[in-house]
Amino acid sequence: MASGTETSGSGDIGRTLELLWDTGRRPSRGPKPGLTLDRIVDVAVEVADRDGLGAVSMRRIATELGTGTMSLYRYVPGKGELIDLMLDRVQRPSEDPDDLGDGGWRSALHTLGHAALALYRRHTWLLEVNQSRPILGPSAMDGMERVLARIKPMGLTDPELMSVIIMVDGYVVGAARTQVYEAEAERRSGLTDAQFWAAQQPTLEKAMRSGRYPVLASLSEDTFGAGFDHFEFGLQRILDGLEVLVAARSAAHGSAAAEQSP
Repeated sequence: MASGTETSGSGDIGRTLELLWDTGRRPSRGPKPGLTLDRIVDVAVEVADRDGLGAVSMRRIATELGTGTMSLYRYVPGKGELIDLMLDRVQRPSEDPDDLGDGGWRSALHTLGHAALALYRRHTWLLEVNQSRPILGPSAMDGMERVLARIKPMGLTDPELMSVIIMVDGYVVGAARTQVYEAEAERRSGLTDAQFWAAQQPTLEKAMRSGRYPVLASLSEDTFGAGFDHFEFGLQRILDGLEVLVAARSAAHGSAAAEQSP
């Protein structure tokens, strides 16, 4: 899997925003009955999910839809705009108002982390898109609004709240990339994870007996076992750190309020 093969915002930004927010022009009459922008985006996502982002092209989508390539250009200018429409489509939040749980900010961020990981694993092509400057459509904005409403009680400044979201997403992207790459390595090599490490075991055991790596040799047998949930451990430590910050900020606000009271 290539990283950063496409970039969000690489098309006509104004036209993309018109399409995302449904404020632009639509074809007065479609060249093929039943052809819609929603259908074009859905098929593009299906192709990317199945064959990777590199397989997405206006020609390929037209073939999947059974129409001419030029017909698609009546709805979307090109691949750059199409990718941004795809990004917003897969980020569409659940219609369930309680999809972030019914607890406080920590529960919301915990649920967000796991939901984001599932999204990246479901649509692995997301890891191939440079989203450092995203085009903000309704799905992205709806999701951000929902998360911010849940974490606002943290008592942090607005830039800090946004940084919390960026922090969690950055952690999830790293974990998702590792998991997706592991699955891809297994598929390409034909070796399971267990078989891969078993092939190295004789050499590694010899290295451990050499005395060159005393700390590594002293580690328990389950240190590198598959039973430990590294993602959950890391996510909880991020939340622990935020908990300390929230408590400190709350205490500072309390002291300031006490000093101002008569």
